[in-house]
Amino acid sequence: MSKRAFEQIKLASGNARSGFLNTRAGRVRTPFFMPVATKGAVKGLTPEQVFDGGAQVLLSNTYHLHLQPGEAVVKKLGGLHVFTGWSGPILTDSGGFQVFSLANIRKITDDGVIFKDPKSGKEVLITPEKSMQIQIALGSDIIMAFDDLTGLSLHDRHRSKEALQRTHRWLTRCITEFNKQTRNISKGRTPKKGTILQRPLLFGIVQGGLNKKLRAQSLEFVQSQSVDGIAIGGLAVGETRREMRSMLNFIAPRLDPTRVRYLMGVGEPLDMRYAVKRGIDMFDCVLPTRGGRHGSAWINGDKKISLKSSKFVGDGGPINKKCDCATCKAGYSRAFLRHLFKSQDPLAGSLASVHNLRYLYRLCEEYQK
Repeated sequence: MSKRAFEQIKLASGNARSGFLNTRAGRVRTPFFMPVATKGAVKGLTPEQVFDGGAQVLLSNTYHLHLQPGEAVVKKLGGLHVFTGWSGPILTDSGGFQVFSLANIRKITDDGVIFKDPKSGKEVLITPEKSMQIQIALGSDIIMAFDDLTGLSLHDRHRSKEALQRTHRWLTRCITEFNKQTRNISKGRTPKKGTILQRPLLFGIVQGGLNKKLRAQSLEFVQSQSVDGIAIGGLAVGETRREMRSMLNFIAPRLDPTRVRYLMGVGEPLDMRYAVKRGIDMFDCVLPTRGGRHGSAWINGDKKISLKSSKFVGDGGPINKKCDCATCKAGYSRAFLRHLFKSQDPLAGSLASVHNLRYLYRLCEEYQK
């Protein structure tokens, strides 16, 4: 664990804080939102569009990149940064989310998780060690520990304790393999000028669902380990907003102030503001781009509109007059965007995604000052 990975520079009322996360690919202002580039690209957008909007860190997925094109191919081509054209920091999800999302095609064992590739039918085993090896081969700057993520079904609730204990055992295995893989990493890639770290960061994940006793146990265990960041998993998986906030209120006072805090899978503006005020530093979610591709856009006051609505057929104004995103500044009208959506032109989703991502970056920037 690097004691210099996170630097808090300001603590505001309500425990909202700002600071810097130091990675080998550059320094990042907190709080920040990460656009999701599951397979290396944010759908419908170029790396330049993503960067120009205000993104600092990109999130890609270990499981999907392992299946295609494979970490060996990516490594041979220079790593994710060269392969994708993104020069800033990259965080890779460990494949733990797929333990939850692909429950119908996976089998969990203490060794790891066996997935069945939906395309080839081939069985793919991901272990904590394998997850570390894949992420390091990809060239990730922020590596997530492999975990057993449960949902809110009756079956998942019954196995919450078992999954929590497995997640903790897997974390110790991740740390051992991470240390083994990064022992000589300083002899390889040269860190970006101005950075102080040569190796990637490793984050542990707190689980426990909506059980506060299990959450407290998990948080205590993860924070006792040699990890650079504390991620809160197992929320934004179908619980109510009230349940999420109750758990955040419980966890927040117990979080280590010396390490960066990451709330996984959250991207609703209302939820982000609530979490930032409780000391959360990092977020990710597919919502701004997935919603954008379906015509949904945020405007002032965290309100949401549908650009497919017939009421915009003659509206010559931008999505939001006060917005500084490239879509609104260029003057693309609501009427034109509605026309593109009705014409099923993919440009519509790209323009709306640019707007939504900028909305979340700007939200974070309000707290970076």
